[in-house]
Amino acid sequence: MENERTLVMGILNVTPDSFADGGRHFAFEDAIKRAKEMISEGVDLIDVGGESTRPGAERISVEEELDRVIPVIVELQPLGVLLSVDTMRAEVAEAAIGAGASVVNDVSGGLADKEMAKLIAKNSTVQYVAMHWRGHSRNMQGLAQYKDVVREVRDELEARVQALLQAGIDPERIILDPGIGFAKTSEHNWELLRNVDRLQLLGYPLLIGASRKRFLGELTQGSTSEGIPGGSPDDREAASIAVTTQMARHKVWAVRTHSVKAHKDAILVANELER
Repeated sequence: MENERTLVMGILNVTPDSFADGGRHFAFEDAIKRAKEMISEGVDLIDVGGESTRPGAERISVEEELDRVIPVIVELQPLGVLLSVDTMRAEVAEAAIGAGASVVNDVSGGLADKEMAKLIAKNSTVQYVAMHWRGHSRNMQGLAQYKDVVREVRDELEARVQALLQAGIDPERIILDPGIGFAKTSEHNWELLRNVDRLQLLGYPLLIGASRKRFLGELTQGSTSEGIPGGSPDDREAASIAVTTQMARHKVWAVRTHSVKAHKDAILVANELER
């Protein structure tokens, strides 16, 4: 699964509480408007998520997640854009596939719902993103304990791959994500980004989701006068674009971002400089 360039996966959070844009696109009309904006900017695929996975977030019911996500996918499906569903639940993934999603982006890598791997195995055209995960949002930062974060994340991802293959999933449909910001300290995040090439040795396409995360602001801004580490998420966009540029040089499969055009431009420039 090789692309001519790194793809841009646009984030569409239909949630009231996501860390960077919670509430902005929670209303159905706002979500559709934002999706159309991303399409006009050339997004490669849109990742629709109805459950916040920010640190400390509490889980919502499956019914609430379905109510948030499925109407949006149904509305976007006729527009011709590739759609992804950001969910840890097999029930939500199944409904999203039925509504038109062709990618399942599972931050738990199949660990949160034992039925997920079976579902993906029987849907032979669906791509599956398996992220490195150690636990749910409410307690994941307490699990950020590593002696060698790159080696341990790589080994744990490899274990997930083996479980997915044993479930009958075609290896050509598996994409890996090192889980930037999930059970990771800021230094863990930087170490993983510095060593993307070691993660690529697993032999699977990589998705990188670093957009506007706190560790970027901690580097560029420190704490604001209000005492918020890293300032506001919007202020981390330039740092996010810098990460995208570096990831494009490593030819990762895709970057997951809150904005589209600036990241597409950065990828084009990186590719031209490497040509």
